[in-house]
Amino acid sequence: MKAVPTTPTRRQLFQALAVAAAGSHSVFGQGKCAAGYGTPACPMSEEVATAPIKPVFAPTGWKTVALDHIIFVTPDYRKEAAFLVALMGWKPRSDNGKQAVLDIDDWGSAIFKHAPGVKSTSVESLCFAIEPWNAASVRAELTKRGLTPVAENDGHGFESFHVKDPDGRDLQIGNSNGLVKARKTAAPAKLSTPAPFAPTGWKTVWLDHLSYQVENYKISASFYANLLGWKETYDEGSQHELMIGDLGDIILRGGKPNNAHIDHISFGISPWDTDGVKSGLEKRHLPVRADTVSHDDIHVAVYKSYHTKTPGGYDVQISDITRETRLTVANAVKPKH
Repeated sequence: MKAVPTTPTRRQLFQALAVAAAGSHSVFGQGKCAAGYGTPACPMSEEVATAPIKPVFAPTGWKTVALDHIIFVTPDYRKEAAFLVALMGWKPRSDNGKQAVLDIDDWGSAIFKHAPGVKSTSVESLCFAIEPWNAASVRAELTKRGLTPVAENDGHGFESFHVKDPDGRDLQIGNSNGLVKARKTAAPAKLSTPAPFAPTGWKTVWLDHLSYQVENYKISASFYANLLGWKETYDEGSQHELMIGDLGDIILRGGKPNNAHIDHISFGISPWDTDGVKSGLEKRHLPVRADTVSHDDIHVAVYKSYHTKTPGGYDVQISDITRETRLTVANAVKPKH
């Protein structure tokens, strides 16, 4: 299909697409069609549920090569950071008294920012490194697609632009000279807040998925696929999982008008032991909720995971998923016919 013309404003573009796609997907939540089409949870036909939409704009040709960082805002950044260091094996890189930067193994970074007045932890922004990078060209391509790029550079080689996605959420796109480059050196910092419990010994090896609740998941999928080169997997009818290059996946879930947010993040860990992970959480007096997608017993399910909570109340999912098994969820939610 032909791409949507690039002359309308960003707001006009996404509003028009939302109207065009209305009724086929925006009212459904997480995996509502997994039990089949034409069911009470998913009354649509397969043709309607999985109907493609016109691209929101022409593909940029960019490739997402790394996760620079995830920014969390939280009432107590030190507690959040100390918790993830002990639970997930993340490494402190810096702490300036207002925020802490942690290395997520060698493939990602998490920034925990103190936010006065907030009552719980939430994701504020995502930053991805792309190739090829040329600041002038990237700015021009963003502008051509109706976006309004705002530059953020550090003066030491890192260049980036902030834009808004279809739900108005902040998305930062940059080169690989920021935290991606910094992670190639040892993380030197120490946290002033003591660990809340003994380290688990787990290693965070994979970004299983970002669970992103959006208003219109098809528009969001088209936006990220065409802007950042993310690859589509399976459109279930209420959600769509995209592959973020070789660094992880994102599940875009529809039906959240005016309330878009990343409600949880799932991390693949190693070593995985189904009963050992559960026991490890329980020994540390943390909440534990099994999630198998298929509702099978976790010992026989193809997807094995547990949800728990950080001190700031953020939902962290811990799974057995690795790069080699990254499509497990996408395959598990394929609707029955």
